[in-house]
Amino acid sequence: MLSPITKKTAILIDGGYYRSRAMTLWGKKSAKDRAEELYRYCMLHIGEPAEPRNLYRIFYYDCPPMSRSLKHPLTGTIVDFSAMPGTKWANDLYRHLSEKDRVALRMGELAESTASYILKDSVLDELLSGSKGISNLVEDDFRVDVKQKGVDMRIGLDVASLANGHHVDQIILIAGDSDFLPVVKMARKEGLEFILDPMKQKPKHTMIEHVDIVECYTDRMYPVSN
Repeated sequence: MLSPITKKTAILIDGGYYRSRAMTLWGKKSAKDRAEELYRYCMLHIGEPAEPRNLYRIFYYDCPPMSRSLKHPLTGTIVDFSAMPGTKWANDLYRHLSEKDRVALRMGELAESTASYILKDSVLDELLSGSKGISNLVEDDFRVDVKQKGVDMRIGLDVASLANGHHVDQIILIAGDSDFLPVVKMARKEGLEFILDPMKQKPKHTMIEHVDIVECYTDRMYPVSN
């Protein structure tokens, strides 16, 4: 009986999506612990399946935190985002990830020049419904709106390079956005197997329809002991 063929596997991670889901699933952690957790989660994709897999590389996509200052529209306070605790946490996370074996960081950019404060969606709904008045607004009712640039493009370029160069047999995408559908189709046309891990979120039907496998190992990270 022939042994199953080992598949060379690349893991691509939408960093913003992973951090949001990890926070929901496993709570707050230090930057170092979150980096360790992410790496361990990726390795479950290599070691858990019945079919043998060999890690080619882990690609992590994200944007650096905002570093400019903004004036809060309600309080008039100048907020220096470069000094915020979240900025140091994010930079530490990227540093710890970059030190891991076979991890490549693909960093986009923030459109900081157009960043601004806007009302949170829930607060805007309250204002429009009349359940909250303008005079009742507080500082925390606002959030910073800043656009990411280049993250999706970098994912697309890497998928094209992996597929056209036949560097891997399969790609695992840890994400939840149906905007990645074109890269899924491109990879599969080149003969690659495409696996989606939405981390316990229900993916859109269009994604389920076009990927080969949906797999998730969130329950294996911290198994409940009997």
